[in-house]
Amino acid sequence: MAGLEGTEQPRGAGRATAARWSPAVEDESALKALELFGNPTEREVPLPSRPESAATARRLAQVVALRQWALGPKVTEDTVLLVSELVGNAVRHTGARIFGLHMRRRPGWIRVEVRDPSRGLPCLMPVQETDISGRGLFLVDKLSDRWGVDLLPRGKTTWFEMRVVDR
Repeated sequence: MAGLEGTEQPRGAGRATAARWSPAVEDESALKALELFGNPTEREVPLPSRPESAATARRLAQVVALRQWALGPKVTEDTVLLVSELVGNAVRHTGARIFGLHMRRRPGWIRVEVRDPSRGLPCLMPVQETDISGRGLFLVDKLSDRWGVDLLPRGKTTWFEMRVVDR
């Protein structure tokens, strides 16, 4: 599927609401994950492609968003939720042994990337209220300002970006 490098889905002002995880404050598990796996703002953090890695990725996103980037609770919630969705897709659909998590910030924006060795593209599917699965990219599409996939020589990076208020 040549020509999809750098493909992104621009987002409008509308946002969906979803059931939320609420991070009041960072917890010890989040700080321990940062210590054990490394800081995803400094380098791509490799994580084993297992379901329990979603919790580790959420904790890493939580500590970065709250402590390093000082983001508000709503943006932190959305970031953690979307990290979980991208990681879930990488674990369930790529057959990879590991995936990478990288988080970046530039003025007015954050960007989260999940890299895996599969060149299979994620597919945004229409969802219904009664669907119990398949909502991951739907949530990414609705809650992020932009998202996309960059094809790599060996794999891909699925990413999302969100506007943030600089303090």
